Amino acid sequence: MTFAKRIASAIFSPAPVSRDRALGMSERLAAVTTLTSSLEYLTQRHQIREGGLNDWGIVKDVQAGSTPLVRRLLDAVSGPRTTVALHAARAAVAAGMLLPGNSRARGAGSLFLGATSALLYPRHRYGTDGSDQVAILVQTATGAARLVPSPAAKDALLWYVALQANLSYLISGWVKLLGEPWRDASALGGVLRTRTYGHEGMFRWTRNHPKAARVLTHGVLSLECLFPLAYAAGGRLARPFIGSAVAFHLANGYFMGLGRFVTAFTAMHPMVAYTSTPRSHPAVAGRDDRALGAALVLLAGATAVAAGTAVQRRLRATEGWHSSRTLTTRHDNRLQYEVLSDGDGDAPVLVFAAGMVSTSEHYAWITERLAKDTEFGVLTYARAGYAGSRRGTRARYGLAESADDLVDLVRGAVAPHRKVILVGHSLGGEIARRAAATLGEDRLEGVVYLDSSHPDELNRSKQQSETAVRLRGSLLQMTWFLRLGTGVLMSRPEWIEWLPLAYRKKAFAQYADARMWVAGRREWDAVEVEFRAFSGALAPIEGVHGLVLSAQQTVDRDPDQLLMHKELADAHRGPGTRTEMVVVEGAGHDTILTRSTYAHQVADRIVDFFTEPADGADGSDGPLERAGRTGRSSTVTGGTAAKEAAK
Repeated sequence: MTFAKRIASAIFSPAPVSRDRALGMSERLAAVTTLTSSLEYLTQRHQIREGGLNDWGIVKDVQAGSTPLVRRLLDAVSGPRTTVALHAARAAVAAGMLLPGNSRARGAGSLFLGATSALLYPRHRYGTDGSDQVAILVQTATGAARLVPSPAAKDALLWYVALQANLSYLISGWVKLLGEPWRDASALGGVLRTRTYGHEGMFRWTRNHPKAARVLTHGVLSLECLFPLAYAAGGRLARPFIGSAVAFHLANGYFMGLGRFVTAFTAMHPMVAYTSTPRSHPAVAGRDDRALGAALVLLAGATAVAAGTAVQRRLRATEGWHSSRTLTTRHDNRLQYEVLSDGDGDAPVLVFAAGMVSTSEHYAWITERLAKDTEFGVLTYARAGYAGSRRGTRARYGLAESADDLVDLVRGAVAPHRKVILVGHSLGGEIARRAAATLGEDRLEGVVYLDSSHPDELNRSKQQSETAVRLRGSLLQMTWFLRLGTGVLMSRPEWIEWLPLAYRKKAFAQYADARMWVAGRREWDAVEVEFRAFSGALAPIEGVHGLVLSAQQTVDRDPDQLLMHKELADAHRGPGTRTEMVVVEGAGHDTILTRSTYAHQVADRIVDFFTEPADGADGSDGPLERAGRTGRSSTVTGGTAAKEAAK
């Protein structure tokens, strides 16, 4: 019994490390990381020459958005000779850091290694990894701690590294936990079967011992998610957590080839041991813990800022425009919509349905063009759960609900004597197709499919099916990240800057708000079930014109998509019915809307298609011809590709 108590005491007890020893251990482990890194680059010098993986003539394009000063600095150190010289110097300094000693000069050595690592990081865009980032963090902190005379400042820097260590494990673990492959323990085998991080023997072991693999996977998750418990109970859990983390990195180094991760991440562990030891212990006597309190205050302040930002964005996302209106549908959903133009009283009204996890503002270039330059009516709306639209029903969601909502919107917001043209992008195209079946030719002039979804795409397109697996996880992660307030950290995606200036704030507020992602996840759950269950041919839409516009990038990557787009056009049939397929050259799935060049081509194509005189017309202007009278010529190209696919 005494022996068992001794074992338990040795395991469940603080890991006392003095300040100087923690500094020495961390800076040496980080130096080993840098030494290994530079020696690797020196033995692979061909990768930085012309034609190599890190040819600066190509890699530097990534820095196009940097300031001129930064670009010039990077150019100065990125020549092959300069890069080699820097790595040789780093290897020499890193080797010197492994020698005994405790002088201030070691601080200068660590700062040199950290600074040159940061400087060379963009130079080795392909090949750098998290270990280099951790080494920069540790070397900057330990270098500064060596040079500052104040013990309190030294402790603040050690606390900084320790807190970063806790965050690195904590965030990594909870992010993994959001992914289904980690929860069902399939992720471990999936990683080990890859060429980059694979290990055939270990992969076979996971296949042959699924229960043990599940225990191991969940053990890793527990270690990362609960790592801050190393500070619990007076630091008594520090040894088990630090020891488990070391074993974890050693396994990664051996099985996955992540050797630098071993020394990089364990370089933070001495700081964790130092800060988790009770202040009453002689090894850490006099330790200044005010940095922890300051960090907690900063965390509270950041939380308040994040909450305030989230509230502000929610209000901006839901308040709509000054001209917004609302309509309640049969499902008790309240839809927010905008009439951008009433148009000519006899001309059709264009009603725009957005794609999944998309906004009506995505259509801004198109709707502004149509509202200003034609006499068509223009109406946009947000589906239930998006922008200011509310979902009132508690029934299980299905795509039929959104189709019904669109039908009710047309009947309630558009004068009964006016015909409607439904315009749908991506999933919005499928919802428009379903609504068209109900509205029929008495109410519809036509349907426009903008790079539309097809209900059989998950069955017939390998690319779409593979993307579907990843999309579910992405939607789940975005939902939880934004619910936790991390939206404050989001920068504007590039497509936001492509929209007209007046629409950018509103679009970004929706993008950075959890509501849109919750609605998108709900829609995607229904899409997966309904699309995978689809079989047979599309139901015909009699007497309604059909215009199908495909993005070239979409059909180039996935030819099956073009064939399915042809089926959308073929579903429109009947006497006097016109159909047309056009591929918008250069456009992508989203840029067909968000880039003005392509969006204006789309708007022009819509006008041209719906203002063509019917066969046998007497040449007089009807309401369609008057609505489209703009004096423009279509610039859309790519019709030949569509015709070839249709043969």
